[in-house]
Amino acid sequence: MNPPLVSILIPIYNEAPYIQQCLEAILAQSYPSHKIEILIADGMSNDGTIEIIQKIMEKNPDIHLFSYEDKIVAKMLNKLMIKASGEILIRVDGHCVIDNNYVKNCVLHLFNNQVDGVGGSIKSVGKDKISKVIALAVSSTFGVGGSSFRTEHGITKLADTIPFPAYTRNIIDLVGLYDEELVRNQDDEYNYRIREAGGKLLLASDVQSEYFGRKSLKKLWQQFFQYGFYKVRVLQKHPRQMRIRQFVPPLFVFSIFSAVILSFFTSWGWITLYSILGIYFLVNLATTVLIMAREGWHFLGLLPLTFLTIHFAYGLGFLAGLFKFWNRWKK
Repeated sequence: MNPPLVSILIPIYNEAPYIQQCLEAILAQSYPSHKIEILIADGMSNDGTIEIIQKIMEKNPDIHLFSYEDKIVAKMLNKLMIKASGEILIRVDGHCVIDNNYVKNCVLHLFNNQVDGVGGSIKSVGKDKISKVIALAVSSTFGVGGSSFRTEHGITKLADTIPFPAYTRNIIDLVGLYDEELVRNQDDEYNYRIREAGGKLLLASDVQSEYFGRKSLKKLWQQFFQYGFYKVRVLQKHPRQMRIRQFVPPLFVFSIFSAVILSFFTSWGWITLYSILGIYFLVNLATTVLIMAREGWHFLGLLPLTFLTIHFAYGLGFLAGLFKFWNRWKK
């Protein structure tokens, strides 16, 4: 077939440690280079990211850089989607490295499997001890629940949501742009709208990427707090998009707070609190041991704390979102 033009959209902010690897992977694609345009939206980076991109642009005129004061990913993606000329649009993050056949395989799946969007499993990686532990945690079912693209590999199936997706122009024209209110969870919400419109999303085993996760527990906390916080707005807008696993962390945090309050008034409040925490830490420790038996025991002291950070941050963020958006259930 005549290869369609592919637009790769990259929203970034302060990605100096990763952006060169990201762009080099895109430039090394097996797909015809003259059929790829690269559009980058930068949220006014100040860590040297721009200088790295400009140096690469000197030899690659198909890279186009745009600067925006607003750092919200959904807004930057929408601006790039409007500028894009491609028949197929692929969203890639600045701290993501895609496989050499990523674009080619996405295009083949979109044409041969009659789907509207395609993505693949993510291999989370880290550059230092903390980021490697975080990568292990977000690749675990205990860490992130049944998130297929994080925890399953080597599987091709229809999915509810896909990471770093390739979409046809037709489905984008049908569904519209990203919801700019969502600082996080914009991909989940967009993929839900595609499925509601009758579209199909494919998680493909041969569409692969590596993702550099957060470099500290503080940044991990901020990330998952926002996930929980804005998941409330997704719930309010699309109740059917939610899964049971997404309610577990807020219920966990709420039960702890409730047990603490009850402990001041009843003796069984302390028993309830100790029981909740005891069960959680037993499961946490058992999961840690299983992972360490496979990966090595040098992460033993950090992994339980990383799991706790993910669960407590998401749960607390969700409860904060319920409080913040209490009057938005019909908006």
